[in-house]
Amino acid sequence: MTAPSTNWKENIAPGEEALFEKLAQDLGGLQAGLAKKRGIHRGLHAKANVIARATFEVKENLDEHLRVGPFASAKKYDAVVRFSNGGPIVQADKKPDVRGMAVKLIGVGGKKLIPGMQDCVTQDFSAILTQSVPFPTPEAFVWFVLAARNPLTLLPKAFMKFGVGKTLALVKTLQAGLGAPVMQLQTNRYFTPLPIRLGAHAAKYCFTPVGPQNVRSDGADLGGEFARHLAGQDVKFDFQVQLFTDETNTPIEDHTREWTGPWTTLGTLTLQKQDVNSAEGKKLSEWAEKLSFDPWHACEELRPLGAMMRARSPAYRVSTMARQASPEPTAIP
Repeated sequence: MTAPSTNWKENIAPGEEALFEKLAQDLGGLQAGLAKKRGIHRGLHAKANVIARATFEVKENLDEHLRVGPFASAKKYDAVVRFSNGGPIVQADKKPDVRGMAVKLIGVGGKKLIPGMQDCVTQDFSAILTQSVPFPTPEAFVWFVLAARNPLTLLPKAFMKFGVGKTLALVKTLQAGLGAPVMQLQTNRYFTPLPIRLGAHAAKYCFTPVGPQNVRSDGADLGGEFARHLAGQDVKFDFQVQLFTDETNTPIEDHTREWTGPWTTLGTLTLQKQDVNSAEGKKLSEWAEKLSFDPWHACEELRPLGAMMRARSPAYRVSTMARQASPEPTAIP
């Protein structure tokens, strides 16, 4: 396979760092306000549907340009996986929401990105059901999250902020993504709509379900249905990447666009058959809920790219400090 283009670049605007710090504090204010009513939770993805232990096995004989970071050689890592609803409050699964999948690999060597955490042995991946996000900038995303606290005034405020045409287009895209029915968590493909480095290259990744996908649920209890399924059999996802080719087809900074191009499998994530409602399963869930799943918990070779990813760095820091998240683990208990 011919190595793809390395001619990607980020466009960092003047004053961006200060803006992103302000946006992080704004989201932190939302988190603090909600904490007065419900106790401290994650600022987003507050509801965990299922938390499970897993393994991540890197394929053998990957092409050389793909052998970077945790994919440098065929290896099996322990992992913990958290499936969640994306909103800042815990609500019924039937309600429209973002659905997320976060994975933490344990035992990954190499220098990490976050200052003071360079020697940690974790690598995080986070993904949702859509391949793009409808918000053109981090500022627009944070504005929308804060304005959505009052649904009755959201549209009028959005018309004033973005204009009628852009607002209606945004709402249409949101409805298409959030309104799609989700019957089971384990039958879906989860994507990062935001790119990362892959060594000298840039990429997006996804988790693609492997094996039978029999849907028997009405979507009212996503965690319960997944727990029943996982109690009877393994659940597997192939980890795949889509590589940057050019700014037209695979833009780094335009997160509203889906990338085009083939997917290549680098490894397989296996959630072993387990009872997540057992005493052991509940202990794992309690332990994992104190962790943070952050795309900046990453090797230098897998650094997050683009404005949305850069804005997530201070946002995660503010959120995890507020809820006093646990230090990065060295093993799964």
